[in-house]
Amino acid sequence: MMSLLSFRFSPREPRPLGERAWWRRQIVPALPIAVLVLFIAAAIFAPLLTPYNPIKNSLINSMLPPAWVDGGSPKFWLGTDGLGRDVFTRLLYGARVSFLVVIFSLAVAVVIGVGVGIIAGYVGGRVDSFLMRIVDVFLALPPLLVALVFAVALGPSFRNLVLILGLLIWPNIARLIRGETMALMRRDFIEYPRAIGIPNWSILLRHVFPNILPTLLVATTLEVANVIMTESTLSFLGAGLPTPAASWGVMVDDGRALIATGWWIALFPGLAILVTVLAFNSLGNWLRDRFDPKTRQV
Repeated sequence: MMSLLSFRFSPREPRPLGERAWWRRQIVPALPIAVLVLFIAAAIFAPLLTPYNPIKNSLINSMLPPAWVDGGSPKFWLGTDGLGRDVFTRLLYGARVSFLVVIFSLAVAVVIGVGVGIIAGYVGGRVDSFLMRIVDVFLALPPLLVALVFAVALGPSFRNLVLILGLLIWPNIARLIRGETMALMRRDFIEYPRAIGIPNWSILLRHVFPNILPTLLVATTLEVANVIMTESTLSFLGAGLPTPAASWGVMVDDGRALIATGWWIALFPGLAILVTVLAFNSLGNWLRDRFDPKTRQV
């Protein structure tokens, strides 16, 4: 009897680390990738998925609830806003605007961050100290406050929003790339071409840059959620894209004053922001575990 009890209540042996991480390697990326593919496809094919114009007013159809709510119309699945614009249509075109902001903002941040990070890590010395002090200054500033100040000073536009977001993100990328570059400088495949006189630009392009790509991929994926949240916050505060642009943040701002009578106006873009941010964060964490040698499982 004692042996039976001891067998039943004895602690289970821990599973191997690689076995425990199997579900993270195989299952975790499937759902966020499926969500992101769905959103990106909806943004690309928005004109084919809806017959309505995202910025054209139709006051006769204003404040219609979603189709499954009493008083709703089957013509407008997610209802209409205060100006009679179809919420579903604006949601699709808002995805297009949000993803374009992400792409161009990250392009600006990657160009500046990678350039500064590689130069600081490769050259070192006083150049490294000078560039890192600039990075420290940018990191010390409150990002949302800086974004608001620049947005108000430059005026609301797509170009200004992209530049502001890019300038806010590049210090994080620069610091990470600088650390990766300094680690690579101690490797033999970097020291040997430097010793035999290979030009620095060739070493950077052929040896350094390809080896920092996994880290850069993880960093940019994790920053996507930050870009979406900052863009939505600025648009919500009226310092982002100018109205009547179809942006998720603008839509949330439009529904803020009508939340009691038109809850659907702000709810659906808010859910879209939430799902997209969670998907990118999950994908970024999976990529970090995949490429980081400290957490990667063979």
